[in-house]
Amino acid sequence: MSLQGIALKKYFPATGGFTLGRVRGWIKAVDGVSVEVAEGETLGIVGESGSGKTTLAKLLLLLERPTAGSVLFDGKAIQAFGRDDFLCYRRSVQAVFQDPYSSLNPRMRVDRIVAEPLPRGNGGSQTTARERVAEVLELVGLRRGSAALYPHEFSGGQRQRIAIARALVTYPKFIILDEPVSALDVSIRAQILNLLKGLQERLGLAYVMISHDLAAAHYLSTRLAVMYAGKLVETGPCDAVYTEPLHPYTQALLSAALPLHPSTQRQRIVLTGEVPNPMNPPAGCRFHPRCPRAMPECRTHEPEWREVKPGRFTACHLY
Repeated sequence: MSLQGIALKKYFPATGGFTLGRVRGWIKAVDGVSVEVAEGETLGIVGESGSGKTTLAKLLLLLERPTAGSVLFDGKAIQAFGRDDFLCYRRSVQAVFQDPYSSLNPRMRVDRIVAEPLPRGNGGSQTTARERVAEVLELVGLRRGSAALYPHEFSGGQRQRIAIARALVTYPKFIILDEPVSALDVSIRAQILNLLKGLQERLGLAYVMISHDLAAAHYLSTRLAVMYAGKLVETGPCDAVYTEPLHPYTQALLSAALPLHPSTQRQRIVLTGEVPNPMNPPAGCRFHPRCPRAMPECRTHEPEWREVKPGRFTACHLY
């Protein structure tokens, strides 16, 4: 079983000006991105703010409909989904969001929050639902008695455990992690990452991890995808991308991250300029105005997406 995004595009209308409601242009949040994740692996998607990571996550969760392209679940496109297919998708693909303080309803007890994704009206008893809620709370390291409490009675790390329990309650195969530890204290982040890794090994889960935290992405990911200005610039096995980045943007991004080993020396690459306007991206390679290795053809021709080494793909005229 796999979850795929094929040539996904998501354009948002930019309105305003003197004529209310008039479309002035299109914000190209995601522009022709293809990704795939199979059971049991983690695809990490990294990049600067505004690169399109979260919009891509929303497309995979069907919270946004693509302008073009398609989402495939187990080889079947969502355009061909019937009612039962959508129900199966909702059970199999769940999400854990960034802020546990805002993703949990403060007026609901934990048992109702965790049980919320469970299907209703299919003959399942309340006793079965309560048992499942208790089971997943224990899976994430919380007591069964936590089900009777409200979110404000927990710390930030415990709230994120509740959010993870809610994602697990429907026996999913894929979980989209949208910055799952960025809102937590540093001391708690390692606990949550270890929990996610343990759950993956125990339950055979697949993750799509959206993150700007390169250390967290490296710890959890088996493959890495790097986005810039709505496009993929590089993908490959996580360790290979970290030790030998191919694209100049990936090289600059990783040069600003902590090295994998304290003795590793890494030259800092400082980028000039700003991330391009998504409504009017530059011609050719979108990174060329900031690229320290830009060539004349980078300004006029968009680079092809190609396999440079076994399992290593990039879009760059250097290759």
